[in-house]
Amino acid sequence: MASTPFSVPVTPNWEGLVRCIRREGTTERVHHAELFIDWEVQQEICRRYGVLDGLDANEEDFPLKRQVALQRFLGYDYVRCGLDGMEMPLKRTTTADLAELARSGGRSYMEEHAGPITNWDEFEAYPWPDPEAASTRSLEWYSENLPEDMCIIGSGGFAHFAEYLTWLMAYETLCYSLYDQRDLVKAISDKLVEMYRVAVRRMLEFDRVKIIMGSDDMGFRNGTLISPADMREFVLPGHKLMARMSHEAGRPYVLHSCGNLEAIMEDLIEDVGIDARHSFEDVIEPVEDAYDRYGDRIAILGGMDVDFLCRAGEERVRARVRHILERCMPQGGYCLGSGNSIANYIPVDSYLAMLDEGRKFAT
Repeated sequence: MASTPFSVPVTPNWEGLVRCIRREGTTERVHHAELFIDWEVQQEICRRYGVLDGLDANEEDFPLKRQVALQRFLGYDYVRCGLDGMEMPLKRTTTADLAELARSGGRSYMEEHAGPITNWDEFEAYPWPDPEAASTRSLEWYSENLPEDMCIIGSGGFAHFAEYLTWLMAYETLCYSLYDQRDLVKAISDKLVEMYRVAVRRMLEFDRVKIIMGSDDMGFRNGTLISPADMREFVLPGHKLMARMSHEAGRPYVLHSCGNLEAIMEDLIEDVGIDARHSFEDVIEPVEDAYDRYGDRIAILGGMDVDFLCRAGEERVRARVRHILERCMPQGGYCLGSGNSIANYIPVDSYLAMLDEGRKFAT
């Protein structure tokens, strides 16, 4: 490996990560958590620091070996993995990607007016994936080859209850349908629950899966994307089932969700039973304030505002990391990370500075 941007070495410790998410006291060091890291950022880090030296790109298992190497280099205690082959066709709009590490093929956005399911005929004709037939090859490989100090977070293409309602119908159609065809909304919701019930059961069959993480953006800056009452009817029951199944198998259930969820946070904590929440934005609620409000009941993950990471520069990023850790680390139940994910428009050096400052922090 050519070099490192980090001043302090760390060794993965999945057990410490799980204890942190379970809020079992202050951890020995800062653990890090992200929803995902954009491919372009991954490529740039691998190129700069020789992360893939010694790996054969022609091997069948290279993509999996590559992910392990990168996650360990960055100091994460896990890889994220779900079932293979759960893709669902959607309607998207594509524009040019103006990021410095531009995405080949442009940046795509979900169609907001009319999705692939707007009526019963389209519902019946939709090519729903079969979770029983989905491959577990990646889960099997990680289970056999992942270093013992790392774990699998069961996630990826999973538990998108609110998102797929808005993606399959498109947000505009969903809003109208909540008034004039609620039976169709309910049918889609029930189908998603049926699919993800099987998906989580199959993920939980793997002992190396130590955490389950649902990813489901439910809000925007000022509130939930649909009314709290409709969230309770069409979205939260699915997450409650995922949490119950995870808990029965002895694993914590983590929720990634963007947006202002204040109207349903009590539901998520007391009824759904989430163990942790990931994704915070300063203009909604700074992560240290969220920790003060909820940190005695759930773990808080991430929260380094993405806009701040984009604009602030390395020294201000480091100062902000120290401030967050000083507020959130002493009582435990906090993992450092971005407020959402490491998008390709976040400067790589600012991202690495965030990780390095976390490594340096003394608990």
